Amino acid sequence: MKMPRKLTIANLPTNIEHLKRLSSELGNVDIYLKRDDQTGTEVSGNKIRKLEFAIAEAIDNGYDTLITCGAVQSNHARATAAAAAKIGLKCHLILRGSSEDVFEGNYFLDGLFGASIDIVGSEEFKNIDTLLKAKQDELESKGRKGYMLPIGASNGIGGFGYFHAMNEILEQEKTLGIHFDAIVTTVGSAGTFAGLLYANTLVKNDAIVYGINISADREYFAGETKKIIAEMNEYTGENISLSYDEIPIIDGYAGRGYGLSNKEEIDFIKYIASLEGVALDPVYTGKAFYGLYNEIKKGNLSNHKNILFIHTGGIFGWKAEQRDIIKNF
Repeated sequence: MKMPRKLTIANLPTNIEHLKRLSSELGNVDIYLKRDDQTGTEVSGNKIRKLEFAIAEAIDNGYDTLITCGAVQSNHARATAAAAAKIGLKCHLILRGSSEDVFEGNYFLDGLFGASIDIVGSEEFKNIDTLLKAKQDELESKGRKGYMLPIGASNGIGGFGYFHAMNEILEQEKTLGIHFDAIVTTVGSAGTFAGLLYANTLVKNDAIVYGINISADREYFAGETKKIIAEMNEYTGENISLSYDEIPIIDGYAGRGYGLSNKEEIDFIKYIASLEGVALDPVYTGKAFYGLYNEIKKGNLSNHKNILFIHTGGIFGWKAEQRDIIKNF
């Protein structure tokens, strides 16, 4: 099978930890955490795995600038800015926000790493593809060559980051003497989920890869997953195709929507932090792990014994309103 080239930027392989106290509380199940929040400091989180493949493609085709987008506290945008600085490329970010956004967290780090940043409102951001292309054309007019990355680097080339991660997990299973019968990840733009699902299907691993969406709904992300898998086939020459029913997305935990938290979610993040010394984030892992916890409590995953949750990072993305919920306990 053909595999695209990748760079080596992330600290890999990431550790797998057993959440002993949580597992004991839940009973009859062992919960493990794949620490992809520890892929690095500046590049921490899941996005750098995708970027290792995408940036290699950009370099191989003579691009000198990475152009991407996201919310003002986007982990992907920050990882792209950091990776670009490490590699020696320029970076331009188009971020959804406003002049009232505090220059903190990921947004601050974007600037620290030297990225050029355009802040646009929500309505304008709906035309993000047009905005990205316009920026690419602007750079071309100045003699530069801009490589466009979608939100979350969630496309065919980015999907190989978690194809690679699945192979890493299978090797770690041998070392640990454990077989994970369920692997669970957040679905925020579908790239991580699609990459895991693609590899799991290709190698005929008998684990079920579950996604828990933290925005939109199952139908939307099943469509996005199918699209990314089709793009991955173009690189590998394989013909992996899954029906909607073969894409296990657990819906119902998006809460108030993307980047918005309710007290129950923040309470749960605080609970896990004090129980296991693990910091989840309010946008992605907090919602998804809260979903996993509740699905186990409801008995919906009772057929699984060893469950691996992918901690995709996000520690820099806490906003003041979310921090205030914890401060006011």
